[in-house]
Amino acid sequence: MTYSSHDRENFALPLPLTQNARRVAQQFASQQPTPQKAEQVRLNTLAVWVVNDYLQMMGIPTDLSAGDSWNPVVRLCADVADLEVTGAGRLECRPVKKRQRSCYIPPEVWQERIGYMVVEIEDSLREASLLGFVPTAATHELPVSQLQPPEDLIDCLSQLRQPAPAAAPAAPTRTAVNLSRWFSNIVEAGWQAVETLFNPDLFNPDESELAFSFRSLPFNFRSPDTSVSTDLPVPEAGVRRVKLIDLGMQLVGHPVALIVELRLESEQKTNILLQVHPAGTHIYLPPGLQLIVLDESGATFQEVHSRSADNYIQLEFSGQPEERFFVQVALGDASITEEFVI
Repeated sequence: MTYSSHDRENFALPLPLTQNARRVAQQFASQQPTPQKAEQVRLNTLAVWVVNDYLQMMGIPTDLSAGDSWNPVVRLCADVADLEVTGAGRLECRPVKKRQRSCYIPPEVWQERIGYMVVEIEDSLREASLLGFVPTAATHELPVSQLQPPEDLIDCLSQLRQPAPAAAPAAPTRTAVNLSRWFSNIVEAGWQAVETLFNPDLFNPDESELAFSFRSLPFNFRSPDTSVSTDLPVPEAGVRRVKLIDLGMQLVGHPVALIVELRLESEQKTNILLQVHPAGTHIYLPPGLQLIVLDESGATFQEVHSRSADNYIQLEFSGQPEERFFVQVALGDASITEEFVI
């Protein structure tokens, strides 16, 4: 199907670009090394955002942060504007400026895409129009006259999205770190003894010594079962491990480390202390770094963020055997999440 400029105006679907969309696009653009790359990332981000808004309005689930366009490393190295459509795949959202007659399609996005939506961005960055859709692309230049109406994307997605079988369990996306095995010195890859990353002599015992200092804890994952015996002897020492955290371009030259300290208080209670420290030669954490603990349902129940002169941040809580929780370290739009089971 082809259509003229007049048809394009009839088919085009105008949508507002929100203040939040412009803020995120500017944030991503400010991380780029050149003005040209910054402009590319800004327009790509706005195109992805407005297509995401459109699909959300149509009741089609998406995952905005799952695509390469939201990955700071890939965003720096490639010209990508992909949006993950749940149950269908990645949709490429290519921006064009006002009255452009063709849309550039970089070779790195010719494959592994369910289609291409062309988005016209107004010079004011306050409005965008969905110009049209094509299911495939294999050339650098896609003439706007060859676009199908934007609504054709919905028909394409309805054919691609298949409901998951009711009886099939969801495949796990990660392996949980089993904390109870740490007491037997069985530790997952990536977790090291603290002494391998930090020199104990660098810590002032009066201020920042990495020792166990558990205080009375106001929170348990579940209320303790008072019928269970707590006569199990409490070990004199606990277990402490550390893992370097990689947040990509957000933390270039400023690595941080996540420390997990465990103390078995009873058969049904394990005290857990989480700390994030600067690694390498840095003394302070980058401001705004977040340490978040989520329960098994994904709800946040504890969080803390670093200020301008914090040399570490920490959270402390207790849990019971077999309970699961997630720990997230985040800075800006970059984050990494670890799953744990007690």
